[in-house]
Amino acid sequence: MTGTLNKVMLIGHTGDDVKMHYFEGGNSLGRFPLATNESYTNKATGERVTNTEWHNIVVRNKAAEICEKYLKKGDKVYIEGRLKTRKWQDDQGNDKYSTEIHCSEFTFLTPKDQAGGSAPQETQAQKPQSQPKNDRFAQEEDEDDLPF
Repeated sequence: MTGTLNKVMLIGHTGDDVKMHYFEGGNSLGRFPLATNESYTNKATGERVTNTEWHNIVVRNKAAEICEKYLKKGDKVYIEGRLKTRKWQDDQGNDKYSTEIHCSEFTFLTPKDQAGGSAPQETQAQKPQSQPKNDRFAQEEDEDDLPF
């Protein structure tokens, strides 16, 4: 295989509300933590052990606004995206790294009666939903004046 793949799929619970950042030109960015759990039984002690992993989720523009409106702390959500690592320097000049999941699709999994509002169940983060699947066929329909 010569190609590469950078894809992440997570189901977890939000650790906080979405924090929004707005930029000139109308762009926006939403960030929130997502917790995933792994449980197993310790064979030596028979004790049930649960490990929690925290993920930094980044959502852009309209998808960020939808997440801000409908996602609340503790909600269950499916996230699909790609890994991206940022590098910066702290005040002492030390290199710091942060790995984030840049979300491309998400689905709210918390039932409507438990959520803060009536949330849509599935959204693609970067693609407008009103666009036809095949533009060529949509153009042919518009240009066709025949009654049959």
